[in-house]
Amino acid sequence: MEPVKELKKTTESPKSIRVTGAEAIMHCLIAEGVDVLYGYPGGAIMPVYDELYKFQDDLHHVLTRHEQGAIHSAQGYARVAGKVGVAMATSGPGATNLVTGLADAQIDSTPVVCITGQVPRHLLGSDAFQETDIIGISTPVTKWNYQITRAEEIPDILAKAFFIARSGRPGPVLIDITKNAQFDELDFVYTPCKGVRSYNPAPKTSEDSLRKAAEMINSAKKPYIIYGQGVILGNAEEELTTFVEKTGIPAAWTILGLSAMDSDHPLNVGMVGMHGNYGPNVLTNECDLLLAIGMRFDDRVTGNLETYAKQAKIIHFEIDPAEINKNVEVDLALLGDAKDTLSRLIPLVAKNSHPEWKAEFDKKYEEEYAAVIERDLLPQKEGLTMGEVIAQINKASEHKAVIVTDVGQHQMVACRYAKFKESKSNITSGGLGTMGFALPAAIGAKMGAMEREVVAVIGDGGYQMTIQELGTIFQTKTPVKIVVLNNDFLGMVRQWQELFFDKRYASTIMTNPDFVKIAEGYHIKARRVTERSDLAEAVAEMIASDEAYFLEVKVEKEDNVFPMIPSGASVSDIRLK
Repeated sequence: MEPVKELKKTTESPKSIRVTGAEAIMHCLIAEGVDVLYGYPGGAIMPVYDELYKFQDDLHHVLTRHEQGAIHSAQGYARVAGKVGVAMATSGPGATNLVTGLADAQIDSTPVVCITGQVPRHLLGSDAFQETDIIGISTPVTKWNYQITRAEEIPDILAKAFFIARSGRPGPVLIDITKNAQFDELDFVYTPCKGVRSYNPAPKTSEDSLRKAAEMINSAKKPYIIYGQGVILGNAEEELTTFVEKTGIPAAWTILGLSAMDSDHPLNVGMVGMHGNYGPNVLTNECDLLLAIGMRFDDRVTGNLETYAKQAKIIHFEIDPAEINKNVEVDLALLGDAKDTLSRLIPLVAKNSHPEWKAEFDKKYEEEYAAVIERDLLPQKEGLTMGEVIAQINKASEHKAVIVTDVGQHQMVACRYAKFKESKSNITSGGLGTMGFALPAAIGAKMGAMEREVVAVIGDGGYQMTIQELGTIFQTKTPVKIVVLNNDFLGMVRQWQELFFDKRYASTIMTNPDFVKIAEGYHIKARRVTERSDLAEAVAEMIASDEAYFLEVKVEKEDNVFPMIPSGASVSDIRLK
């Protein structure tokens, strides 16, 4: 067994020393503050792993069971720890197995540095064993990538990689290193990267734009905030709450913005999007001023762009210039870091409240409660619902857990009903929608915040895409809690088939294995719940455990997630049933 141990950090990055390229990589990682990295060894990366063996007191390597598990673990770590996640893989299939995670990190703005081995320089382009053009393959799904063919490039390129990954709008970087560059020697000197020519990661909005924004906010009668992950990435949670409380503006979250504000804050009105709350969606088309803070107007949020918030003036708070007017034309762009922009705007806005406008959200919530929420949380059906499972997790964890979700019905239910008091608590695959994300991401999330409870909530379909990472949990003794909501279906696809394809359940019925026995095969304590009377006690037992714990809950097979905006419809066309 190889539990995560406390690192001694005895090795300091040398001022100047003659080292191999592989050893230089170790010194670069230490200089960048890396303490844990995830990966899978192979021939083209073996010199790096040989050096990693010598640096065990300074760097903890987690052997995942698949390279996709490595990068998703690095993502989970980055999202919770607020640091750059690191993953390593060999050439060829090892490198290509990272691509899904790279694409996921790119669209969800997750800072990750991936290091891949490559065949020696003289074999490039020869179709050598396990040679793949990972630079060409990964270019569309990385913020930056680079192939190192000479050892002396390593310090500067890795410094640049970490700078690009974490700065501005974060994202994934891939560095491919030929085997000769790992073996060759260089005079190592490490200088952290402070900037890159023609790259401006931290634009700053003008005072004139801030004054215009304040005028628009102060004069609005029905202002409305939608906040996204940019608030969390910019560490602007406190500023957002202060801004909301001073202006009295109702605020809703995107799926990745969830946990930036206390879920129970009276002005936190719910989630927007395809399966978001009724009021926040419908009232988007009734506000007179829409403030989009750190969100990118994803199609799952906007629905039909031809009908989205056409009556409203729109102010977009955004750090990435490419997102301005990309999907929705705005009246004013406040380009910059959310923390800086909000802190400068707060003194300019008037103390205000909008009780009548807020009451409209409350009324819509009452309608949704009667039609949907009561059924989900206080079910009358014989079978268990996903909503009541989330409610029990909330209760047992006292709203303090990090909840990591996969993709599907369980994800939408968790993001609707999970309650959070602390930021960086909702970890999910938002933009790419990657099934198989949750289990390895939960491993990284736990290692990024060992003091916090981490609960992976997964469907029976996505769980089996990376189920082998139970081996990583077993080997590292990582006390992750795993909840599989099992309806024996690919639930979200089945829901669409029911609603839009006349119940033709084509390839969505799952014949599942005995999940409890599989978990026990990895020496993980496991339990199955089929009766409502056992649920609360089982969840409490799981949360109280000091070790990893697997809980399977058999839920209603053909239950649906509502509200729902049909694909391509307006946010005003949201369905309650």
